[in-house]
Amino acid sequence: MNTEKIRRDFPILQRKVNGKPLVYLDNAATTQRPLSVIQAVEAFYRTYNANVHRSPHTLSFEATQAYEDAHRAVARLIHAPSWREVIFVRNATEALNLVAYGWGLHHLKEGDEILTTVSEHHSNIVPWQFLARITGARVRYVPVDDEGRWTPDDVRKLLSPRTRIVALGHVSNITGVIHPVKEAASIAREAGALVVVDGAQAVPHLPVNVQDLGVDFYAASGHKMLGPTGIGFLWGRAELLEAMEPFLYGGDMISEVTLEGASWNELPWKFEAGTPNIAGGIGLKAAVEYLEAVGLPAILEHEVELTRYALERLREVPGIVLYGPRAAENRVGVITFNLEGVHPHDVAYILDQEGIAIRSGHHCAQPLLTRLAAGNTARASFYLYNTREEVDLLVAALEKAARVLR
Repeated sequence: MNTEKIRRDFPILQRKVNGKPLVYLDNAATTQRPLSVIQAVEAFYRTYNANVHRSPHTLSFEATQAYEDAHRAVARLIHAPSWREVIFVRNATEALNLVAYGWGLHHLKEGDEILTTVSEHHSNIVPWQFLARITGARVRYVPVDDEGRWTPDDVRKLLSPRTRIVALGHVSNITGVIHPVKEAASIAREAGALVVVDGAQAVPHLPVNVQDLGVDFYAASGHKMLGPTGIGFLWGRAELLEAMEPFLYGGDMISEVTLEGASWNELPWKFEAGTPNIAGGIGLKAAVEYLEAVGLPAILEHEVELTRYALERLREVPGIVLYGPRAAENRVGVITFNLEGVHPHDVAYILDQEGIAIRSGHHCAQPLLTRLAAGNTARASFYLYNTREEVDLLVAALEKAARVLR
C-alpha cells in the first residue's frame, strides 16, 4: 500500500493547524474524505440533482440509478446476497434503533432476554435498554477481561431459552479488538436468538462477509469509512426485513394508500421513508469504490503494523497508561491511553497546539471504561493515510504534554 500516494487523495491533509501540518488521529470518530468522494457529491448537486423514485425526467432517472447503484456497492462490499437487503439510514445508531423498533417492539415480551456485552458502544446498549423498558424484557451483559475481550464461551454461559436478541460489536472503539463475532453468532443462533452486529468500527478496516459471519443484522456508518456524514446502512436477512414493521412512515415507503389504510413498498424502500440522503448515498458508493481499490486486507495490514510501532513508541512516554491488549494483532488501529495525573482533555488541547487531532472523553463507551478503571481517556486512532512519522510526532507531543502539565 502506497501511503504517500494515498495521502495525496485527501485534500484536508494538506491543511495546517496552529501553524503545524495536520496530524489527524481521530479516525474512530470520523474519517477524512478522499477527493473522489467529494467530487461524487459535488457532481450530483452540479449536474443531476433531483429526487429519486419520483419522476420520469432525465435528472430523476440519473439520480435514481446512482442511488440504487450505491446500495449495490455496499452489498458487494459486505457480500450481501442481495442489494435489496441493504437499507440506507443516517448512521449505525439509527440502524440499530431500526431493529429495536421494527423487530424488537413486535416480538419481545415480558421475561424475554436481550444479551449484549460490556464492551459495546452506547448505540448498542441504550436501544436495548429502551426495548427492555417498553416490553418488560431484561438486558444481560457478557463480561470482559482486563483487556476488554470477551469469548464465545462467555456468550454461551449467559444464553438461555429466554434469549431473543444477541447484540455484539464487531470491533471495539476503545481497544480496537476484533471480537469473535462469527463463533458467537453460531452459538446464539443455535439457541434460537437473533444476532445483531454493530459493525461501525469493522467495515472501514477489515473484510466483512455477512453471509460467512452468519448474523441476522449488520449495521455501519458511512462517515467512518471515508463516506459523507448522515449516511449509513443496515443489512438484514430478507425474510426478517419482509416480516418487520417499518420504522418510519410516509412517502416512498408505501405501495398503496387509501383512506382505510396502506401497504408497504418492496425492499429496501419499505424502510427508507421520505426523500433520502441521495448525495450521501452517492458519496458512500464512491467511498466503497475507494476502499475496494486499495483493498481491505492491505488496510488492515497497514493498521496492524502502525499499531505495533505506536505501542512500542508510546511505552517510552513517562507516566503513560495504555488500555486494551498489549499486542497489535487481532485489532485495528485504535489506542486508548492516559497520562498519569493529567486530564485527557488537557492532553488533547496540548496536542492540538501541535496540529495533532485526537479524541478525549468517554468515547460513548462508559461501561467498558468503567470496567477498565479508566474514566475519561485520550484516544489515537489510525487509518490508511497515517504514517510512522505521525506516530513519532504524537509521541513527541505527549512527552511535551507530560512535561508541561505535570
